[in-house]
Amino acid sequence: MATLEVHRVPVLHDNYVWLAHEPSANATAAVDPAVAGPVMEALAAKGWTLTHILNTHHHNDHTGGNLELKAETGCTIVGSRTDRDRIPGIDVEVGDGDTYDLGDARAQVFDVSGHTLGHIAYWFADSDTLFCGDTMFAMGCGRVIEGEFGQMLGSLEKLKALPGATKIYCAHEYTQKNGQFALTVEPENPDLIARMRDVDAKRARNIATVPSTLAEEWKTNPFLRPDSRHLQETIGLAGASLVEVFAETRKRKDAF
Repeated sequence: MATLEVHRVPVLHDNYVWLAHEPSANATAAVDPAVAGPVMEALAAKGWTLTHILNTHHHNDHTGGNLELKAETGCTIVGSRTDRDRIPGIDVEVGDGDTYDLGDARAQVFDVSGHTLGHIAYWFADSDTLFCGDTMFAMGCGRVIEGEFGQMLGSLEKLKALPGATKIYCAHEYTQKNGQFALTVEPENPDLIARMRDVDAKRARNIATVPSTLAEEWKTNPFLRPDSRHLQETIGLAGASLVEVFAETRKRKDAF
């Protein structure tokens, strides 16, 4: 299978649209296009033609550019089967366990509901590339809006099981604030402390911190670490169930 070239398109205040280009078939997808204009400008600059949109979930800052881009390019819009009624212009419906080919690059689809119901992620194994929308962020995860805490934890555990080299192409530049929160629940985590030095230096120069790798997230993302004794003790839940620890951590982040 072919590998992807991925290009970052910053939009709105802190969103990232990702252009995924598969050169052998000249196929290009916009992942979660919040708006159309900057995407079209980036495509023109790269000399790529938009053939697909891959949506992870229905929120407008992920789908707001769908219809304009489709009208402009005739691209195929791919989204969640269970959330099809909320994905503007959807053509192809996919769900957990399905595969979808972008040219010669194959994605495995995961249902990762919790932030929303019907949220999906696309993993291109041959490119070590995961487009996870708002389910996982660098050192964070999405708010649990439509689902349950146990459901969200299960979704993150699916993603946590992928290879460590997997690049995490999440949809927002939230890393610095996520890391500041992570330090409140694991203040003595040496990997987290070191990572935050790097993140702070990058953000001071307006350098993007996404993508990260899953191996980094294993060590520093509190929402992948409910089994951490240090985290459990810090939040006063030593020995509690992983769901209880995850839920308390997420509630604390909501109020941070």
